[in-house]
Amino acid sequence: MNLYELTIHEASDEMRRGRITSGDLMESLKQRISEVEERVHAYVTILDRPEETKSPSSDRQEEQGPLSGIPVAVKDNMTTRGIRTTCSSKMLSNFIPHYDATVVDRLRQNGVVILGKTNMDEFAMGSSTETSYMGATRNPWNLERIPGGSSGGSAAAVAADECIAALGSDTGGSIRQPAAHCGVVGMKPTYGRVSRYGLVAFASSLDQIGPITKDVTDCALLLNAISGHDPRDSTSVKVPAPDFTSALTGEVRGLTIGVPAEYFVEGMQPEVEDAVRTALSLLEERGAVIKEVSLPHTGYAIATYYILATAEASSNLARYDGVKYGYRTENASDLMDMYMQTRAQGFGPEVKRRIMLGTYVLSAGYYDAYYRKAQQVRTLIKNDFDQAFQTCDVLITPTSPTTAFRIGEKINDPLQMYLSDIFTISVNLAGIPGISVPCGFDNSGLPIGLQIMGRHFNEKAILRSAYAYEQQTDWHRKRPVL
Repeated sequence: MNLYELTIHEASDEMRRGRITSGDLMESLKQRISEVEERVHAYVTILDRPEETKSPSSDRQEEQGPLSGIPVAVKDNMTTRGIRTTCSSKMLSNFIPHYDATVVDRLRQNGVVILGKTNMDEFAMGSSTETSYMGATRNPWNLERIPGGSSGGSAAAVAADECIAALGSDTGGSIRQPAAHCGVVGMKPTYGRVSRYGLVAFASSLDQIGPITKDVTDCALLLNAISGHDPRDSTSVKVPAPDFTSALTGEVRGLTIGVPAEYFVEGMQPEVEDAVRTALSLLEERGAVIKEVSLPHTGYAIATYYILATAEASSNLARYDGVKYGYRTENASDLMDMYMQTRAQGFGPEVKRRIMLGTYVLSAGYYDAYYRKAQQVRTLIKNDFDQAFQTCDVLITPTSPTTAFRIGEKINDPLQMYLSDIFTISVNLAGIPGISVPCGFDNSGLPIGLQIMGRHFNEKAILRSAYAYEQQTDWHRKRPVL
């Protein structure tokens, strides 16, 4: 096995035994990146000397932890001190922050080596990583297919063994959907579990940072490092973060798994449904109790999300006006013209579309009809989950209704693109945690993802279920040939 193929826990074990060093791991990854990155395009920025990004304050005990010396990639919407943070947008193409996001700081404190910044849909707005100003990322399983989005660069980097693990952000499925399409593990924690300080805002009530890894054990290890209260984030919740690895028992006997009827819809790719049903049967054989449940307001999730998310995007992106930082047009005749030209030239088509939609739903005369109504429906969606979790420990669904589609197939059809997140969006609206784990392949050899959802701050139940399933299969060990 090549060193770049190792998981976090495998690499940590090898280093602890003195068989390899962090430098050996870095050299292997650099070689791998040089071989495949030109075809995959997972990165926006690759650090020439990533060892210099380690925190000088890491003490001896921390450096002996399970993440010490592990090279990790970070989605390019998380600020990194002295390292370009672009959000894959022309608007921030030369922006260099003076501070680290809390999650980046916590990685450094755990001895992690920041390898680079990964490509994404511009300002995290997209489901395919095709809206990036830096160019599209390609799926390592089939270079003619999308890797998912908006964290497509992080998922592709992990799948292609261009990093040991990565961080992504999830506003409507942007960790779980690309993880499913790339055949890796991706987790969106409970809203408030992980600090958003230093995450460039898209939709502040929906955004959440989480891990993208090669297996569930790595997911738990990375979640351990980034979780916990942060006074710099007003939405960070003062709930103690447990040791998530303690949930990895491999046992699901007595666990009640709900299967929402609304998530098995007409038009879903048959191989996706078959793979998920097979996974449910396997868990039932291991002692889990399977029962059908209903989430009756699921059908309203897409419309609700694209009102709330665009409204928040309109507000959050108002700060990009060319005055304080970021791109500024060179040919403005006056201040108003500078504002208009800067935003017209600095944002791509999808970002402009969402800003306009959001501005519309917040405008006078339409607020009550759209934004207020969407907030009311959001409450109904959350109540559906609360009701289901009264009788179930976790819920299981497909992560995406189809496997990865072709590059260019939906880029000019926004509605079809938005529908690719139909199974993930409700999790963000309700603020609950969710994970995607590999559960098979379609007839074209493209990965299929299994989504497991849990109660607020009950990531351990999700990880327990995901790990138990993973230990009975070998889907997570499959790697694309590049």
